[in-house]
Amino acid sequence: MNQTVEQIKAIDDQLSKRHIDLDPGGYFIIYLDRDAELICAKHFTNIISEKGLAVDPETGKVIPAKGKVERKAETLFTGRTAKELCVKIFEQTQPCPVTMLDHAAYLGREFVRAENALINKEEYVQD
Repeated sequence: MNQTVEQIKAIDDQLSKRHIDLDPGGYFIIYLDRDAELICAKHFTNIISEKGLAVDPETGKVIPAKGKVERKAETLFTGRTAKELCVKIFEQTQPCPVTMLDHAAYLGREFVRAENALINKEEYVQD
């Protein structure tokens, strides 16, 4: 059976709605720097509360999932390709800022999506 692009997108859209535990190592905001032809990933630290919510370690306030948040990134990682970015984050940074395997898998998928958008000059919006 050959799946259509629409069927594959529907599967991914449905899976994007599932519950995921947050990584105590922090979270990333991924975007493209088209002028420099780079994939960028800003890493932010957080603490996970008893309720499973991300909390700003400096203020103790819950970090909202939607909307603009004014926080200073811990580190800015950049790469020309998804693989280069993964090597910088997962192999060259000690300790690794990612502490959960599902978070690592998610980042790998997002970096490939961002790379494809950069190559094809398409819009990239982090999932």
